[in-house]
Amino acid sequence: MRGPDAGEYVVRFSFWARFQHASVILLFGVLLLTGMPQKWPYVEASRWVIEHLGGVVAVRWLHRAAGIAFSLLLVAHLAVAIGGALAGRTKPSMLLSVKDFRDAVDFLRYCLGWAEAPPRFGRYDYRQKFEYWGLVFGGVVMALTGFVLFFPITVSRLLPAELIPAAKVMHSYEALLAFLIILVWHLFAVLLSPEVFPLDTSIFTGKIRKDRLRHEHPLEYDELSGRE
Repeated sequence: MRGPDAGEYVVRFSFWARFQHASVILLFGVLLLTGMPQKWPYVEASRWVIEHLGGVVAVRWLHRAAGIAFSLLLVAHLAVAIGGALAGRTKPSMLLSVKDFRDAVDFLRYCLGWAEAPPRFGRYDYRQKFEYWGLVFGGVVMALTGFVLFFPITVSRLLPAELIPAAKVMHSYEALLAFLIILVWHLFAVLLSPEVFPLDTSIFTGKIRKDRLRHEHPLEYDELSGRE
């Protein structure tokens, strides 16, 4: 993996991208810490968390505040991403294409020894795109169901009241699914993967080594090299 440009770095993530990532870490952590004890309130650990955060009322309001902040961040992210793409300021590099599904199959074939080389990825590979869209759609579900639970009386006046218990189930299990995906998929990719162990710091510093970029995202590396 090391090469002639092993000690050189390129900027991969903007301040806005790094800010969003740090905010999601913080807000998702608060939402888990305050949400899971409400889902399983009779577990001893849940009682401990609720007690040390000031009681169930404080936990509920902290959860709602973090949920509102997460929803605003989601709206801001989508507005900036869509607006930037429409104005031509940024490339819609997270959009899924047929190539991403082909890459997923080709990478599986490579892992099984049925192909000599892995597929060549651009700025984001299929795994990163799948995880991104899972976060976006999951975030939309969490935000909508969260507001249904925040304003149940108003919602029941406008929509069938059966939506409220359905939203409660969707909200809690979507949160559990998101937690498991981050635990099993994302944390492995940024902590335990041999190529980044013990930690992938690019999303925090905004920079990535050129040799690593060439290895993991060769199409983006070629594009950057062509502009230099």
